[in-house]
Amino acid sequence: MKIAQVAPLFESVPPRGYGGTERVVSYLTEELVRQGHEVTLYAAGDSVTEARLVSPVEKSIRPALGDISWMAYHAMQLDMLCRDAPRFDILHFHTDITHLPLARMLDVPHVTTLHGRLDLPFLAPLYGHFADTPLVSISEAQRKPLPEARWMATVHHGLPDDLFSFSPEADDYFAFVGRISREKRLDRAIEIAERSGVPIRIGAKIDDADRLFFEDEIAPLFSKPCVTYLGEVSQEEKRKLLERARALLLPIDWPEPFGLVMIEALSCGTPVIAYRNGSVEEIIDDGVTGFIVDNQEQAVEAALRIDSIDRHACRRAFEDRFTADRMARDYLRVYELCIRAFDEVSSMAVRAVTAKRTIA
Repeated sequence: MKIAQVAPLFESVPPRGYGGTERVVSYLTEELVRQGHEVTLYAAGDSVTEARLVSPVEKSIRPALGDISWMAYHAMQLDMLCRDAPRFDILHFHTDITHLPLARMLDVPHVTTLHGRLDLPFLAPLYGHFADTPLVSISEAQRKPLPEARWMATVHHGLPDDLFSFSPEADDYFAFVGRISREKRLDRAIEIAERSGVPIRIGAKIDDADRLFFEDEIAPLFSKPCVTYLGEVSQEEKRKLLERARALLLPIDWPEPFGLVMIEALSCGTPVIAYRNGSVEEIIDDGVTGFIVDNQEQAVEAALRIDSIDRHACRRAFEDRFTADRMARDYLRVYELCIRAFDEVSSMAVRAVTAKRTIA
């Protein structure tokens, strides 16, 4: 199959630091290539891939607050795709909403994976307007705010099965990995660690938009003796951090669309303690691969008995449900479904035109 993968330009594919969407695009692209498909990746020029790479910009363009130059490069990217579109069997977009008007005008089957939260008020009228756009959700929880959208499937993320190493033993610390933002609730994670008597190691980036929040509410907590802040970690640093952690703490306060770090932890055999929000109940088996909690008291109790979780069970859950091979096979089924639906609509249009000419 000839497939176009269209990624945002904000990070390279894969990203060198934080960047969930671009990381998933990389895992999917490389696995599709491995399975013998002809894949073209539209992404930042510093991406690394076995696919054919097409880019309008030499390096990724993580913008500063207020910088709108990214719009120009994404417009160029879409124009390049428009030029190449007839050569593909399917176009797979990961670019949020910027491509929607163009995609419906191209005479090529397409599908869009939505990677972000969907409970924002402007999205219901938007996807009502683009009601014919084929969509994929990354969790069942993610799609709940938009039940009338044209959902083709839910495809959970997956990782290469050799990306992280299983560690049957853990060192004495908890891990927090992600962004330092209000909804991620690093303050809760630090409190859980402190009350449990377990150190916490934090690998997290700070976006410009969250800088004041960090300085006012989080930075003062870093003086606590249980806290070690590592900054924004590379993939290799994250691997080491997760493989030896007693648990990943994910005390989120928002409808997490997926939470890639959860399956990264499971691939290491590391259990997860997470608040019951968003996709958590789809990813974590309570009492088997971690604990799902509703408040800090439950979280601390879970932390105190985290060693009751079998790390082998965590790894088995990853291998059964969250590999890149499974993700690619799921998407190939989606592609075939979208192609059939596109062909049916095209055939109906041809029949309608023929009938009109016959009547005339």
